[in-house]
Amino acid sequence: MNDVDVGAFRALFNEACLKCFGHRVEAPLTETESRLLYTRIFEETGLIVGAKSIKNYSIFVFSPVEGKEENPSVATLDTLSRYVLGAPYTTEPERKKAAGHYPYWYRWREEWMREKMAPPEAPGNGGIERKQGRSRLWWKGAVFVLLALVIGGLTLVFRQGALPGEFRDDFTALSEDSMAARGWMVVSKDTAYWKRRAEQPGCLTLYTLKGDNWPDPAQQPVIHNLVMRRIPCDCFTLELHFAAFIPRQNWQQAGILLSEDTGLSGRSMRISILYNDFNGVYPRSGFIILQAITSLGAGSGKPEEIAHLPLFSTDTLRTNPLLYKDLQHTALRIEKQGDRFRILYADGILENSSFKEVASHSFPMEPRYAGLFAIKGFVDSAAEMPARISFFSLDCGGCGK
Repeated sequence: MNDVDVGAFRALFNEACLKCFGHRVEAPLTETESRLLYTRIFEETGLIVGAKSIKNYSIFVFSPVEGKEENPSVATLDTLSRYVLGAPYTTEPERKKAAGHYPYWYRWREEWMREKMAPPEAPGNGGIERKQGRSRLWWKGAVFVLLALVIGGLTLVFRQGALPGEFRDDFTALSEDSMAARGWMVVSKDTAYWKRRAEQPGCLTLYTLKGDNWPDPAQQPVIHNLVMRRIPCDCFTLELHFAAFIPRQNWQQAGILLSEDTGLSGRSMRISILYNDFNGVYPRSGFIILQAITSLGAGSGKPEEIAHLPLFSTDTLRTNPLLYKDLQHTALRIEKQGDRFRILYADGILENSSFKEVASHSFPMEPRYAGLFAIKGFVDSAAEMPARISFFSLDCGGCGK
């Protein structure tokens, strides 16, 4: 890289760190910080800059050693620029097809050069006008900061439960802009299946894609098209409604994931409706069950199954096909008070069938995200079937009620 590119890269990496960590970074990143920045870039852009490369770049930017240089590719510079500039989510094949000229890097570089090469202000009216303009910008900035502080204070009160919050979504608007405006984000996007999310009007359609968050040393946890939103309170009630979700092959499932983070590395609780005919050595009839598992996070060993409720056996459904109507409207509810989680389930021909308690369990976790998911585990034998979600709600309430 020439001197201009090096300067633009240093400024770009500084901005990426500021966006990720919320403050200026002045020392090389640790391995944990490098992995966090790697995750944030991937979640927001769909593109990868390796954690090891990020750590090396941080040494180059924040603790330069004479003779030691880094030469990131233009693709890497474009990925960092996409992250800093808030570009739309994409994939590497899509970028090569539609933006192989790496426009975000050159846009960043040009804007950085323009700012750096701007001449100093000349005295006179022009300088006075520019000062007045900056003064007006300062006041606008001050007002913005004041509003942010007020909103932040209200958010703090909201998190403590003094102002109960309510969120409802019937998924009638599924454009990416509309969903983002309502607080949803998509993690590990599979573009081909994500484009099918609006197949049925009034429902968010997810497909049971290959992936899982079940702790497994042989597999990295991943849930494709995981639709997440932040939980802004400590005590809450979540509710999720399905439209005729009837899994028919092993490990096909859909439900709610409560998680401490968006990277599937922290503590979590997963509640799902799934199909299972696996019983070790001996074959058995298949069952549609409700299952809830908890995990202490990556590297913590086996999860704990806290609920296992058989709903219907396939033999029973085969001999009494009218029972399928009971699966036309299924729903999950999770209530959290302190470290106590209460899990409820409802099904029936009518949408307003009553909930019944399945389990009540204490688990030391403060979930910060709720995720809607559909998976089939790490198997190839099961098909990718649709799971249609017709309703979601989140109600925040004061703890200790």
